[in-house]
Amino acid sequence: MPGEPAPASPVRILGIDPGLRITGFGIIEKTGSRLAYLTSGCVRTPQDGTLPLRLKSILDGLREVIATHRPQQVAVEIVFVNVNPQSTLLLGQARGAAICAAVDAALPVAEYTALQVKQSVVGNGHAAKEQVQHMVRRLLALPGDPSPDAADALACAICHAHGGQGLGALSTAGLSVRRGRLR
Repeated sequence: MPGEPAPASPVRILGIDPGLRITGFGIIEKTGSRLAYLTSGCVRTPQDGTLPLRLKSILDGLREVIATHRPQQVAVEIVFVNVNPQSTLLLGQARGAAICAAVDAALPVAEYTALQVKQSVVGNGHAAKEQVQHMVRRLLALPGDPSPDAADALACAICHAHGGQGLGALSTAGLSVRRGRLR
C-alpha cells in the first residue's frame, strides 16, 4: 500500500567466540526487530596440534561456516586480559584467525567486550555463563540451552543485532558504568 514502509530486509549476523581449543559460532537473522536462530556450533582444534595447525583449523572452520551460511556481518568477542599473559596472547591469535576468516570473505567485523555482550543480552555485565545460555535460549526461542561456546557466540551476534556497532559504539549517552552495569 502507498505510504506504508517497505518491509525490512533480513540481515544475517555471524557471532564468534574465539578460543584456541574451541571457537564458538552462531548465526542469527535480524528482520526489523525480530531475531531468528539459524545455526550454531563449535570449531574444535586438534588437541595435540601445534599453534599454527590450531590457527589453520579455526580459519578453515570459519571459512566453511561463512561459505555455507553466507552471513552479511560479523561480531567478534574481544579477548579479555587475564592473569596469565601467555594465555591472553594465545587467545588473541585465535581471535586473529577468526577475524581473518571474516575479512577474507569481505565481511564487516564489529568487536564487543564480554561486558558489552552480557549487558546487552542479560542486563548484567558480570552475568554467569549459565545466565547467558538461558537468555540466548529465551531470546531465540531454542528448545534447549546451546553449549557455552555457541551461546557466547550467539550472544555476541544478538548484541550486534541490538544496535551495537562495535567497541565504544553502543549508545551510552547519559549513562555510566558501575560494577559492570550501564546506569
